[in-house]
Amino acid sequence: MMPNNSGEKTLVENCQKFSIDKYIKEIRDKIKHELIVNKIGINGLNTKLVYSKTGFGGSRIWFMCPICKARIGNVYLHPINNKIGCRKCLNLEYRSRRYHKMIEGQSA
Repeated sequence: MMPNNSGEKTLVENCQKFSIDKYIKEIRDKIKHELIVNKIGINGLNTKLVYSKTGFGGSRIWFMCPICKARIGNVYLHPINNKIGCRKCLNLEYRSRRYHKMIEGQSA
């Protein structure tokens, strides 16, 4: 390090600090913001993104169901009517749930 005019080394505390972690956080926040204000296209259909704050000061990104406007983690494209939405709005169920009562009703 080069000495200053008095011949002494300059202290770190007297310099402006640039942190790579700070830049990465700023870029990540900008990308999140851009995703949130724009719509995501899925198979030619658009759905919005929204976010919520977490308990640790961060944020979580969600899809917004285009039908009921709920925050959801997964959207689905219905195979018959080509609508996009959440499980409830599209009246979807899991295969394992469909056979749940049939299996429970069997005696061992």
